Amino acid sequence: MKTDTPKGPRRSQYNKDENAIRQAKLIRRESSVFLRTIMVITIVIIGLALSFFVLADNQEFLEQHLGKDNPITKLFVNLSKDNDTKHKADFSFPFGAKRRNILLLGVDSNGEGTDPFEGTRTDTIILMNIDPRTKSLNAISIPRDSKVYLPGDHGVQKINAAHAIGGINMTIKTIEDTLGVKIDRYIIVHDQAVREIVDALGGVDIYVEKNMHYNDYSGKLFINLQKGNNHLSGKEVVGYLRFRHDPMGDIGRTQRQQWFLRGMMEALKKPETLAKLPEIINVAKKYIKTNMSFYELSQYAGLAKHLDMDKIEIAMLPGAPNKKGYISYWILDPEKTQEVVDRLIYREKVNPSEINANIKAGIMYSDGNAEEANLIKEQLSNLGIEVVCTGHVNKTHTQFIAHSKQVTNDYFNWLKKKTPSIIGYQFVYEPTDNYCNGTDFTVVIAGK
Repeated sequence: MKTDTPKGPRRSQYNKDENAIRQAKLIRRESSVFLRTIMVITIVIIGLALSFFVLADNQEFLEQHLGKDNPITKLFVNLSKDNDTKHKADFSFPFGAKRRNILLLGVDSNGEGTDPFEGTRTDTIILMNIDPRTKSLNAISIPRDSKVYLPGDHGVQKINAAHAIGGINMTIKTIEDTLGVKIDRYIIVHDQAVREIVDALGGVDIYVEKNMHYNDYSGKLFINLQKGNNHLSGKEVVGYLRFRHDPMGDIGRTQRQQWFLRGMMEALKKPETLAKLPEIINVAKKYIKTNMSFYELSQYAGLAKHLDMDKIEIAMLPGAPNKKGYISYWILDPEKTQEVVDRLIYREKVNPSEINANIKAGIMYSDGNAEEANLIKEQLSNLGIEVVCTGHVNKTHTQFIAHSKQVTNDYFNWLKKKTPSIIGYQFVYEPTDNYCNGTDFTVVIAGK
């Protein structure tokens, strides 16, 4: 719908709104879906499932701290051995090798003393499809501002309001109705889990890339961090992750999630972490809610060891920002959204008759990467792939972005063998080409 551009005093506010919409679009495009997935999964695994890896080889520790006849001790000991007790057990799901859709939610806080899962909005919404048979994982990030219809008489709302209004049941119903999928299990993580798990670990080591100072008295957020190597407490980590008062905005915040995870994983590797696991599990019980049994969680942890990283595929529901008054929405593209769901959830295969041999590519690169971009262009051209455009972009994550159905993970894995320069690139499916017109995939070379 066409609207008239305001004139006079309102034009300044109009320009601000337009800039806000453009900035929102840039932030969403830059945000790494996979990093957000890892953030949620890591917190859950720390509390419940990752304990399988750590405890499976420590029968003596389990018997000493939990008791020889404790059900948890028996579970871990049995899971760690196969029938001949000589090798680690593989995963064996009680429901068989059936694909499952698991909804991962990260919820905010309503303040001290409130129920962590009542009336809270969902900051992170990720739908995962896990296939035990192929040892593969697909993940779809659902923008929290997505404009949807809520069940009942609640009308049009942002999708993150579903949990605040009707809890997990309304959230599941909304997503199932919107995407036409069936959700089998869910995991909800409260943001307080990060603070308490870090404190339980005794803090984490993180390199802070710049001085960070910010005081929000109404929100009770106080950040005072110095550039350099730091050993951060849970409270300091929350400030580090929430800091966004720099030109990078939410993009820099996403990068800091990655650096935090590195510090977290290093802390988990320390031998003394074993003694802290009971406290970590208590935090998980308080701030993580799921309809999965402990046995199911341990089995998914077992599967995590076997996941084929070359088969991981991620995407964000495609759409565009739209502002109505003071409310900003993410308007889903119905056709492109269906393509994402068909590919990542239903795992539809490309019909051989639809495959076009004339693959076209685009290459986007940030400062300092022109030489690498030219090398990749030469390698692709030698394979008969037409590079229709190259350009400069300010990106923080190196990616291989597929735009057409025929650019599958199998194709990407074949291409990596022929083009070693793209080994290690994150595979993303994004049916809308925001870089060049008419390309089948885009190679994005991020800043160093």
